[in-house]
Amino acid sequence: MTPERPKIAVVTFLGSLDDHDAAWALAAMDAEAQLVWHAETELPRGTAAVVLPGGFSYGDYLRGGAIARFAPIMDAVIEFAAAGGLVLGICNGFQILCEARLLPGVLIRNASLSFICRDAMLRVERTDTPFTSRCEQGQRLRIPIKHGYGNFTGDDELLAELEQKHQIVLRYHGDNPNGSAFQIAGVVNENGNVMGMMPHPEHAVDRLLGSADGTLILASLADAARERSATLV
Repeated sequence: MTPERPKIAVVTFLGSLDDHDAAWALAAMDAEAQLVWHAETELPRGTAAVVLPGGFSYGDYLRGGAIARFAPIMDAVIEFAAAGGLVLGICNGFQILCEARLLPGVLIRNASLSFICRDAMLRVERTDTPFTSRCEQGQRLRIPIKHGYGNFTGDDELLAELEQKHQIVLRYHGDNPNGSAFQIAGVVNENGNVMGMMPHPEHAVDRLLGSADGTLILASLADAARERSATLV
C-alpha cells in the first residue's frame, strides 16, 4: 500500500528565505514536509525526498551556495542522492547543488548585472523525470524568478554534454531573463533523481497569486516521493 503523505525534508540554512513557503506548498500537495536545520547530520527517518529552498544561505558570501555546500546536513544529502534519493534545489538550492557537484555547471551573475524579480515563462523539455511527470512535453509554465545570480553556464564541452544527454529539463521561453546558456532554467543529473531550477514553484501554487503552474513541479515530486516511500515501508 502506497503511503498517502510522503515525508519530504526541507533544509533550512542560515539565510534561507523560502523554506517555510516550500514546506507549505508541499503540504498542499499532500506531502508531509519537515523542516531540517542545516546543522543536523542526518535526514529524518523515512525521508523520501529533499528540497533545498531559495534564499541567501550564509549571505551568499564568496558566492551563492559556496558555504552552504559545507553545512553538516549536506553530507547526508549527498549520500541520500547517491543512493537514488530525490533532491530538488530551488534558486539558492540550485546553486548549492552545483557547488556540491550534485549537478553540473555553475550559476553566475545575471547578464544584466541586476537582481530580477518577476514572472518568467518556461518550456518543459522533458516529462520523464520525477519532477515533471505531471507536465506535458513543450508545455509553457509561468513561474516567478527572484535572483541576482541565475545565469547558468559552463564550458562548451559541458554544455554540449547536457544537450546530448538530455539533462536540460526546463528552458526559459521567449526572453532569457538572466542570460543562461541555451536558455537553461532547470537541469537534472545523469541519473535523473536530482534537479535544480532557478524559478520558484512554491510561489506559483495558487491562481490568486498569478499562477498555479508550480503545482505541476511540486505535485510531480510528491508523486515520486510517494512511490519511493512505498519501497521504504
